[in-house]
Amino acid sequence: MKSKLVQYSIILIFLIIFVVFYKSLKDTNIYTPEVKINNDIPIFSTELLISNDELSSTEIFETDKFYLLNIWASWCVPCRDEHPILMNLSKNNKLTIIGMNYKDNKKNAKSFLDELGNPYEKIIVDKNGTNSIEWGAFGVPETFIIYNNKIIKKYIGPLNQELLIEIQKIIK
Repeated sequence: MKSKLVQYSIILIFLIIFVVFYKSLKDTNIYTPEVKINNDIPIFSTELLISNDELSSTEIFETDKFYLLNIWASWCVPCRDEHPILMNLSKNNKLTIIGMNYKDNKKNAKSFLDELGNPYEKIIVDKNGTNSIEWGAFGVPETFIIYNNKIIKKYIGPLNQELLIEIQKIIK
């Protein structure tokens, strides 16, 4: 009788442990920043990648003009995949593309652009990732469409042909 009680207790303990682990698998602790659509763009100061000049965000973005802010890094494989899309978009005179180089080595970033081409009118540096956080980004690549100093669309992950068509419709 005593051995059966021990067996049932062990089975009950394992069952409880299994239920606790199973429930914890369904819970996620991943932090996803708030998608800041129709919010004003953040105000920040930063340095330009190519010239090393200091610049404020108020000097970059004008009203009545479409901008595409692309957060990228040379070490980011999806950034390399989306680069031809950005090169295609850079030919559109209704859109100004701004790059934000995220937690990257300047030499590597410049080599990346030398190899694949530079679709950006300006490239700002985000050495420690704080500017990206202000935008509501949590990784690379991420892309924002801006009009009248407001974020009107956000894309998480690499741009593709389908998103290229969507962006072209937005800026018409």
